Amino acid sequence: MRVDTLTSIKVFRQVVESGSFVAAAERLDLSTAMVSKHVMHAEKRLGVRLLNRNSRTLSLTEPGRVYFERCKTILEDLEATELELGSLGTAPRGTLRISCPSWFDGRRVADLLAEFRRRCPEIVLDVSFEDRLVDLVEEGCDVAMRVTAHPDSLPAALIARPVRSVEFYMGGSREYLKSKGTPKVPEDLAHHDCVGVGSADTWILKGPTGKVEVTPRVVIRYRSMSGVANAVAAGIGLGPLPAFFFEDPVFKDVLTPVMTEYPLREPTLYLVYVSRKYLPLKIRAFIDFMLESISKVAPPKVARRVD
Repeated sequence: MRVDTLTSIKVFRQVVESGSFVAAAERLDLSTAMVSKHVMHAEKRLGVRLLNRNSRTLSLTEPGRVYFERCKTILEDLEATELELGSLGTAPRGTLRISCPSWFDGRRVADLLAEFRRRCPEIVLDVSFEDRLVDLVEEGCDVAMRVTAHPDSLPAALIARPVRSVEFYMGGSREYLKSKGTPKVPEDLAHHDCVGVGSADTWILKGPTGKVEVTPRVVIRYRSMSGVANAVAAGIGLGPLPAFFFEDPVFKDVLTPVMTEYPLREPTLYLVYVSRKYLPLKIRAFIDFMLESISKVAPPKVARRVD
């Protein structure tokens, strides 16, 4: 039976990454004997032993290590080229998996996604809203939208495209402010109940004379920004919120921004995706759309409300 060299390369790579002939056979839907035959074919053609193997262990020889690294690069370039060629002259299509912070589940982001669907109707969007850092490679996610003031916290192996800053302000519910009063300066927060964000013990505000760091009197903590917004709206205390929450139909008649001359330090929205020489057209189309569309969106207008 003739053995195809390219198939043997793919089988060899799978054996190394799976750690055994049996596991590789299961993943490739081949018999263990056929997997072994492909590896022996590669060794015979090259005239070197690629693997040290016995009944329990499997390891690369020095030539095998060199061959594996080269084969891996060749196969990844081949896959990328096939994706690129498959995109030429065609509309972007397929399922696009997107990970967003939990507080992106409102109307503003939904409107953007609706416009993207009108432009690219053959793309099916699979969107998850979560506040953890998703492993894009491990979990098969195409793009992540992340908001952070610390870009170093993003995985170094990924591409992170900055989109725009996200304005945060202190806010409270009308009932809370009516009952407890409205803070005027950061020092006033020491006399107010506050809703904590994650494990942060201090908040950094930007005042007329520079940075102001305050330690809020936290009475409850939330691990998601949507939770913070709902806790503030329920009157539990004051909390830092993205500016667009004050315009959101769900919250605009409940939440009031306070100390607007002291906004919080602005984090940045990033589009994060796996570094590839050739991006699939569906990912490239989404990134281009978001960079174009969000740059045109005016920042929310936050002003002190008067009852």
